[in-house]
Amino acid sequence: MQSSRSINIRSKPTHVNNAERSSRINHSRSHWRNAWDRLRRNGAATMGLLVIACFYFIALCAPLLAPHDPLKQNYANTLQQGVWATGDWRFVLGTDELGRDVLSRLLYGARVSMTIGLVPITLTLIIGGLIGMTAGSSGGVMDNLLMRLADVMYAFPQLLWLIIVTVTFRDSWIGAQMSGLLLLFVALAVTGWEGMARLVRGQVLQVREKEYVVAARMVGVDRVRLMIHHIAPNILAPVIVSVAFSVPGAIMGEAGLSFLGLGIKPPAPSWGSMIADGQKLLFAQPTLMLAPACCLAVLMLAFSFLGDGLRDAFDPQMR
Repeated sequence: MQSSRSINIRSKPTHVNNAERSSRINHSRSHWRNAWDRLRRNGAATMGLLVIACFYFIALCAPLLAPHDPLKQNYANTLQQGVWATGDWRFVLGTDELGRDVLSRLLYGARVSMTIGLVPITLTLIIGGLIGMTAGSSGGVMDNLLMRLADVMYAFPQLLWLIIVTVTFRDSWIGAQMSGLLLLFVALAVTGWEGMARLVRGQVLQVREKEYVVAARMVGVDRVRLMIHHIAPNILAPVIVSVAFSVPGAIMGEAGLSFLGLGIKPPAPSWGSMIADGQKLLFAQPTLMLAPACCLAVLMLAFSFLGDGLRDAFDPQMR
């Protein structure tokens, strides 16, 4: 009788821990499910998500969708108007001053903008996330050093940094890779991580004092496992919202550099370079400038709507 009673007493904490663990998992799943339901009910955010998915589909399938080679020059059809003016379906949006198809260059230009919106932001998330989590979990001298480094990088103008880096390394080996796209990846990632690091550090400082984190620390969970399994999943919501708002800045940064002639090297198509070329030929061929400008504006609005929807979806007061 005593042995069975002792077995029952020992088994109770296990059942309680399992119940608490399952309730915590269900609560986490319900939180993400509720956020997804709120996001789907937001018409503007849903439309923005569909537009972004459409642009990524165009960027991936540009070789299949483009009617012509974007670099092929056709001097017999220079500065041709669109199909609405000429009736020529070979060049739906017309041609530029070298006879290159505007529609094909527009589709291939989407690959540059959508890649800029994905790769540098991913690098920024990794760098800023690691620095922010290290500073928030370590504290003391390490926290002060990392945050002072973030303050120094934050004080340096990002546009000036991009111009200096692209001008300095434009003719180097890294500047020749992928028509200068790799250099833009590095330049955008180096200066964009400080905001993410501050956000992650602030979230870590809040979450590390929660009961489940303190309990995990007391039972002997090491720091790396504590950050990966207990803290990181609970700070994803504001990080996702921040990423959604950061993507338009990276795309506009590339477009601005290409507009100034410091971005993607010609003859590779880019929306920024197409706007710069079309500015000089606005009255001769307005589509050359209006088409990439409209695509850029629609993409910026889509990311803004998605960011607003994500912020409302993850806001606990919006339940």
